Amino acid sequence: MRKIPIFLIIATILFTSCSVIRQGEVGVKRKLGKLQDRVIEPGAIVYNPLLTTIIKLPVRTVNIEITSNLPSKEGLNVGAIISILYRINQTEAPSIIENIGTDYENVVIKSVFRSASADVCSRFFAKDMHTVKRAEIEQQIANRMSDLLKERGFEIEAVLLKTIQLPAGLANAVEEKLEAEQDAQRMEFLLQRERLEAERKLVEAKGTRDAQKVLSEGINKEILEWQMIEAFKELSTSPNAKIIITDGNNTPILMPGGN
Repeated sequence: MRKIPIFLIIATILFTSCSVIRQGEVGVKRKLGKLQDRVIEPGAIVYNPLLTTIIKLPVRTVNIEITSNLPSKEGLNVGAIISILYRINQTEAPSIIENIGTDYENVVIKSVFRSASADVCSRFFAKDMHTVKRAEIEQQIANRMSDLLKERGFEIEAVLLKTIQLPAGLANAVEEKLEAEQDAQRMEFLLQRERLEAERKLVEAKGTRDAQKVLSEGINKEILEWQMIEAFKELSTSPNAKIIITDGNNTPILMPGGN
């Protein structure tokens, strides 16, 4: 069996290398300083390390956290910790490396965020960043960033205002206002409940009055006499002896009789 010269084995090792592209990332090959347009999918790739470099970029969702002061409509600076969720369009990976480089987070993502956040937050009061308008502010910043970055290969998934630090005096004022609004809502609930209870009692009293009125109008002397005769008839058929004292006009007096 013919032996392979040792220098060929050494040369093969020196001039051949292997790189692994993992899930959630893509590779771009740079050969003799020139980028190739083809994106390398996850898997193993063999290349010549003396002539070629494999540049890897993540295409999964990336979360970067920024601490910044956001300007408000009244001219205050509101401290905030913000999360930006974004990902790279993998077909644009060669263009991103060529036109921006691998330090794209500092070059474009953070820079565009500072511009977009200043533009959006300056249209809102500081207290709005601490209330239900926070979601609206987040969405507007994300939309603004998408307008500026989508064509460059970046997709902004969300901008999240995680922590908002209002100036001390304003924070106290906001808390006092929220407490006052809650007290007012609680008082309105109590007043509404009392009004409903008063209306219920009024309806009940009106019903009782109307019922009594119907009864008083429906009962007259003839009806009472007729009911008295009917009562006498029932007593006459009773097996027990009864003594009834009446003059035929006034209410009879019923006395038990002997057996």
